[in-house]
Amino acid sequence: MTPASSETIVPDSEHKGLVASLPQPWRNLALLARFDRPIGWWLLFWPCAWGLFLGGGTSRWGILAWMLLGAIAMRGAGCVYNDIVDADLDARVARTAARPIASGATSKRTAWIWLLTLCAVGLVVLLQLRWEAQLVALGSLALVAAYPFMKRITGWPQAWLGLVFTWGAPVGWVEANGFDRLAPLGLLYAGCWAWCMAYDTIYALQDREDDAMVGIGSSALSFGRHVRAGVGGLYAMAVLCWAGAIWLVRADPLALLALAPIALHLLWQVATLKEDGIDPLAKFRSNRFAGLLMAAAAYVVGAA
Repeated sequence: MTPASSETIVPDSEHKGLVASLPQPWRNLALLARFDRPIGWWLLFWPCAWGLFLGGGTSRWGILAWMLLGAIAMRGAGCVYNDIVDADLDARVARTAARPIASGATSKRTAWIWLLTLCAVGLVVLLQLRWEAQLVALGSLALVAAYPFMKRITGWPQAWLGLVFTWGAPVGWVEANGFDRLAPLGLLYAGCWAWCMAYDTIYALQDREDDAMVGIGSSALSFGRHVRAGVGGLYAMAVLCWAGAIWLVRADPLALLALAPIALHLLWQVATLKEDGIDPLAKFRSNRFAGLLMAAAAYVVGAA
C-alpha cells in the first residue's frame, strides 16, 4: 500500500500546515500520536483539572501543568497503541485508512518504539504525583489496554472509553485529598463517564456507515434513530452527577449555579446537533470549551 500524502493523511487535522512542514518520518510520528488534533489531550486533561480543583487543590498549578504534559503524552501513547491494534480495521474505514500504520507509511516496530518513548514521558509525570495518586493512575492501564478490542465485542465501546478517558478525575481528586472523602469523587467520575460517552457518540456519527459495513460496534449505531435523545440523556446524567458532587463538597444552592454555563453549553450541543458529515466533528470539538466551563465551576466551588 502506498503511503498517503500529507493532504489526505488526516482529513480532520487542525494543523495541516504545521504537520505538512515536518520531515516525513517525524510527520508520521506526529500523526500517530495525533499531535495535530489537540482536542484529544484536552478531553483527557480536563477531568484531571476538575478532580484537582473540586478536591481543593486550586493552588496546585505546578502539578496541573505536569498533568497537562501527562495528558499529551499518554493520549499520544493511547492513539499509537490503538492504531497498532486496529491497523486492519483502519485500512477498511474511509476516515482512518490514511493513518500511518494502516497506510503502510510507518512500521509497527517504529510505532512500538514511539509508544514506549511516550510512555517514558508519562512515567516522569507519574513520579511527580503523591503515591496514592500514582496507584490510581496505574490502575487505568488495564482499561486502556482493553479499549481497542471493545468495538469488536460490544455495540457500546463508548461506554468503556468513558471509563478510560476520564480516569484523570480520580487521579486529580486523590492528588488533592488522598483516599479521603470518596463520595464526591464517585459522583464526579460518574458524570465524567456520561459526558465522555455522549461526546464520543457524537464523534462516532462520522463513521456510522463504515462501522456498519466493517461490522464493528458503536453507540452511534446502537442508539439508531435516537442518537439525539441518547446524547441528551447522557449529558443530563453528567450535569446531575456533577451537581451531586458539588453538593457533597459544598451544600449551598448557590454553588450549584456554577454548573449553569456548562449545562447551557451541553443543551446547545444537543439542540443544534446535525447528523451529517460536518457538524458532529464541530460539536465534538466544542467539548474543549465545555471542559473549560466545568473547570471554572470546579475551581469556584473548590476554592470557596
